[in-house]
Amino acid sequence: MIRRLVLLVSLVFLASLAAGTRANAQDTGDKVEIYGGYSYFHLENAPATSNLNGWILSGQYKFNSWLGGVGEFTGDYGGSQSVHSFLFGPQVSFPARISPFAHVLIGGAHFSAPGFGDTSFAAEFGGGFDAKIAPALSWRIFEGDYEITRFGSATQNNAKLSTGIVIRF
Repeated sequence: MIRRLVLLVSLVFLASLAAGTRANAQDTGDKVEIYGGYSYFHLENAPATSNLNGWILSGQYKFNSWLGGVGEFTGDYGGSQSVHSFLFGPQVSFPARISPFAHVLIGGAHFSAPGFGDTSFAAEFGGGFDAKIAPALSWRIFEGDYEITRFGSATQNNAKLSTGIVIRF
């Protein structure tokens, strides 16, 4: 099941890359976006749950005004445990003063706690809203994601929320 999902998402991403390279030559918008900010991660590590706080950093290359490829890195910490995620995939957005976006990202995550550490496959589905502040600057008002991990041979259904600044160039 996981292999089929990874294959399907990979094929969609590769198709979007091919379509993006044929983008209109007159598209003069910003091609690169860097986002950094605060991250809240609700970890479902049965039998208990944990609320972790940390950082998020992502970069996006826009193939055209509505389609880009994203790399996202996060670190969330609480008590004596931490989760680091590294995810990649396509993101679609509607360019406007208040710009909604959605993405599907796949990659991995690493969980650390005293006496235990595990790295697993991770997938993230989500989106949010950016509000333009200046020509090259936006505030990511809200990003909400559902992230699936599989630490210790058990599946975790996690929630991630973040906010921060987007710089375009």
